[in-house]
Amino acid sequence: MTPGPSDDTAALFARLGGEDDRQVWRDLWDHLCHQGDVQSGSFPALPHLAAIADGRAPGEPHEAVELAGLIASATDEEHTALYAEELAVLLPVARRLLDSAASEHAVAFVDLLQCVLAFEGERVWSTGLLEGLYQQEYEIECPECASELFVAFGDHGTFVSAGDYVTSTPPKAPLLAADPAGLAPLPARLHRTAARAGHEDIARALTYLFGRATCPDCGDVFPVAEQVEANRI
Repeated sequence: MTPGPSDDTAALFARLGGEDDRQVWRDLWDHLCHQGDVQSGSFPALPHLAAIADGRAPGEPHEAVELAGLIASATDEEHTALYAEELAVLLPVARRLLDSAASEHAVAFVDLLQCVLAFEGERVWSTGLLEGLYQQEYEIECPECASELFVAFGDHGTFVSAGDYVTSTPPKAPLLAADPAGLAPLPARLHRTAARAGHEDIARALTYLFGRATCPDCGDVFPVAEQVEANRI
């Protein structure tokens, strides 16, 4: 039997379905994942969120999926097994929301993409690492010389910088996009999903995330995604 949520959390869920739902969701986010931090007490909320997502309980399915997705991204093997039934309920709902997300803002689209990955059991790119796609940059470290680098692919241009490119004019080096046809299975799937949904900027950003960067300090060329993942640890 899975543990139940705290009395405070249960009381918040009981208030859903009324005129103050927006505030209730804000309180749930703050209570369960304050500043994006998933705690042990967050996991017992998954059954309630799954029930909201598939219409068995009052509340907004989209909100339930996004909150559950953040919690699921932090599950270990024990929690994944304990809440397998809930994750199986949440996954098809998240996929349906993602399929209809063509008109969504890029932030909402990427958040749903991470939710799908989290419910599928992926524990790297579901953990917030795709947020750089809409932020149009990643901060990484050169694996050769340990220089702190910015990888940019947005309004300021496409390049690798060895300093703060917004407030200064540091040395820059090439950022090389990956060929979509040569992407590994997961990046290829993410790229295909973004392109089909009409989020061309996100699809393009994925080719840079899974492309190669040149360090302007030492000239080393390395995979961007590997260093983004290394920064996570």
